Amino acid sequence: AEDHEDILGNWIWGGGTVDPDPEPEPDPEPTDANPNIVAAGWVNVTDQFEGVPDYLNVYKKDKTTDGDAAVAYIAVADASKAKFELASDMTIDGSANSTSDNVYTPTEFYNNNDKPAVVINGGLFFWSDGKYYSQSSFYKDGQMLSANQTYWTVDWVEGHMWYPTLGFFFQDKDGNFHAQWSYYSWTGKDYLYDEPRKCDPEVYDTESPAPSSVVLNDGAYVKNGIGGVGVLVHDGIQVNTWQYEMMDVSGGSNQPRTAVGYAKNTNRIVFFVCEGREATEGVHGMTLDEVSAQMAAIGCTEAMALDGGGSSCMLIGGKETIKPCNEGNAQRATIDACFIR
Repeated sequence: AEDHEDILGNWIWGGGTVDPDPEPEPDPEPTDANPNIVAAGWVNVTDQFEGVPDYLNVYKKDKTTDGDAAVAYIAVADASKAKFELASDMTIDGSANSTSDNVYTPTEFYNNNDKPAVVINGGLFFWSDGKYYSQSSFYKDGQMLSANQTYWTVDWVEGHMWYPTLGFFFQDKDGNFHAQWSYYSWTGKDYLYDEPRKCDPEVYDTESPAPSSVVLNDGAYVKNGIGGVGVLVHDGIQVNTWQYEMMDVSGGSNQPRTAVGYAKNTNRIVFFVCEGREATEGVHGMTLDEVSAQMAAIGCTEAMALDGGGSSCMLIGGKETIKPCNEGNAQRATIDACFIR
């Protein structure tokens, strides 16, 4: 009986002491979907864009690897959920040229194609005699609508020619992504190569590349694919072959750039774009070596540069990322475009 009050005193209503409730565990810090990309210096800015699907993240970087000012964006999508698509009005005419009566700005491509999540510009093209001509390979839904340009010359003197294999980024019929090289033969076969032909600007070619074991336009080998201005990464190795490809794309100077890539280890599709030519004061752009380094640093095992300069543009949910370098920062109309949907 003497201990009764002491026992009751340990109850809360008796004024006794009790162990306090433990402090709740803090909520864990949110984990980015692509920590390797954040570790490479990119900042997740997905929340600056509306209507971004949950399988897509957008990142921005404001410095080059040399520490110079940059305005660069990447769109990174889970390839198990996203779709890689292409768009163009081009057709093959009676002379086997790939032409189009129409070109479109990225915003027009966006509005004309059910508003894909991401839009970037595509490959090279030129205008002649009232039509637009594609210089870059273009495969859509298994059908080849354009082959990569098959020759290069400086002065159009007979014998002064090169026949380079050019970059080709594609998704094969099994869903795998590749950045390799192709050459369209006079036989009508579009051959795929696992390494580039090493054209020497001091030595003219006397014959075109020998056939390879893979024909791209035979048996629907390609699902969707596009040519560009230099393979940047292949099979996990930085290669940056624009010089071998004989493409006059100012690869060694700072320019606006566009690139497309794939990271096998994380199964991610990557679209890259950067400003240049002082569309933003002090921002000069990147060399293709720099773009290659950036794509490799974020884990791309396959990557290729697309048309750059005034064509470079990326839309996320229809909203511009970089400022195009054209007069008034206007978008340039292009013959084709790439989408993440």
